[in-house]
Amino acid sequence: MKGPELLAGAAKAATYNVFLQLSIRMMTFILNAVVLRYISKDMLGVVNVRLTLLYSTALFISTEAFDQACLSKKEGKNWTQVVNLMWWSWPVSIMCCGLLSFVWLFALALPDEDVVPHYGWGVISFAVATIITVLARPHFIIGQTHLFVKLRVLSVGLSELTKCLTIVFLVINFPNLGLISFSIGQIVHGITYAVLYYLTFYWYLGDKSKPKDFVFQRTRDFFPQKPKDKEWLDKDMVSLTGSFFKQSLLKQFLTEGEKYVMTLFNVFSFGDQGIYDVINNLGSMVPRFIFLPLEESGRLFFSQSLNRGKTYKDQSQASVDLAARVLYSLLRVVMLLGMLILVFGYAYSFLALDWYGGEVLSAGTGPTLLRWYCLYVLILAVNGITECFYFAVMSQTQIDQYNRRMVLFSLAFLGASLLLTNQFESVGFILANCINMCTRIAHSVYFIHNYYKGSAYRPLLGLVPSRSLLVSLVVSVVITVTSETMFCCDAGFLYQLLHVGIGGVCFLSVIGTIVLTEADLISFIREHLLHDTSPKQLKGE
Repeated sequence: MKGPELLAGAAKAATYNVFLQLSIRMMTFILNAVVLRYISKDMLGVVNVRLTLLYSTALFISTEAFDQACLSKKEGKNWTQVVNLMWWSWPVSIMCCGLLSFVWLFALALPDEDVVPHYGWGVISFAVATIITVLARPHFIIGQTHLFVKLRVLSVGLSELTKCLTIVFLVINFPNLGLISFSIGQIVHGITYAVLYYLTFYWYLGDKSKPKDFVFQRTRDFFPQKPKDKEWLDKDMVSLTGSFFKQSLLKQFLTEGEKYVMTLFNVFSFGDQGIYDVINNLGSMVPRFIFLPLEESGRLFFSQSLNRGKTYKDQSQASVDLAARVLYSLLRVVMLLGMLILVFGYAYSFLALDWYGGEVLSAGTGPTLLRWYCLYVLILAVNGITECFYFAVMSQTQIDQYNRRMVLFSLAFLGASLLLTNQFESVGFILANCINMCTRIAHSVYFIHNYYKGSAYRPLLGLVPSRSLLVSLVVSVVITVTSETMFCCDAGFLYQLLHVGIGGVCFLSVIGTIVLTEADLISFIREHLLHDTSPKQLKGE
């Protein structure tokens, strides 16, 4: 697949993923709004923090290293060997789920059985759901490689929808089931996800209109088998997987760090964990449905357009040129969006929490936590783009070196979390995450600077905002904070609407400044990211 086609396909994948993440977040918020009227805060904390952490940890460790290795660009890639390697993720998931289930049941503090009944069934069910989900991983990799973006949206979206509907039905009609309701919903999620992938590719392989050069022609090709004149596994990919596997353990800890600290050190009650998780979900809406899809599509584009471990001089000139422009544009986009969130999130955090959850969320440290989260969103967005480029082009030796550095990042984050939560309670988690992400950004920026050193490319300039934009943002934050002090939030609903209106005017003025000062960025987005050259049918028509 050529560079422009790959970029267009990755851009379309980002568009569909934005829709997907938005849909999932809305389903989650509706689910929380409904079930909070039927379950306790303690049960919400157990489900959304502890059991969800079990599922995400097992799934990430079981699949991330295999995904990274199998998606990497490699000349003469043998797809039978790729499938054989991907199927190793399933026994890894069984071992991982078994070990984590033992820890969750016998090494951690258990919730009160009277408040949160059937905890053991919840742990086992979430582990089983993980194993079922991993059964579709080879199909997922083939779909990702060939840009089956609609398939991913449908599989994740429908599985989340069936889970939410199942949980709501059981919680409302059978409130005494406790965690069993959430356990059944999670297993339904895993089954729906796997079945959709299997049925879709079974249908697709039988479709006579599919491209003749598609890598597989039979359903049997999705399962392990001996390649012709080759070993069962590609030794280079196995070695690369091992390097990524060590990295994935540390990356998962850094990604879900606050949940690990809450789970392992029990710094908050389950009820407080539930409230923190609700606010955390609200603050992470933008990273999940905008920045994460951009990061995933960027990683796909860079990994498929640039050869791993080679300098820019040893790459195709056209690929290097396009990759530099894409990196600059992505950094520019996330920087602009992140600064908008930081500026306007500061003055509207209290009002957003008050409208969404009432005094339960707006009282206490909730608004302060959300304001700091707005800063974290900006830092998180920049880290996602810089790391997706870094992980796509670094050599295996550099991966191993980075793994050792990740150990230091993890230890520093753990120490900062324990120290800052002791001083600032839940806000300390956000501060520790900001420090951790800034350290990782500095490392990635240093790599990118050295990668393009000696060339005419300067993609890191995408992180430098224009003077006009900075002036408009400073004026907006002064106006909106003053408006909050005068009109929000105990003066009545009409004054709250006036506060929102003032913010809307400021927001439009900043957008106008961006349109006038970022003509090159807008032109690039229109030329490449909105140009429809992606594959048809399931691939995102």
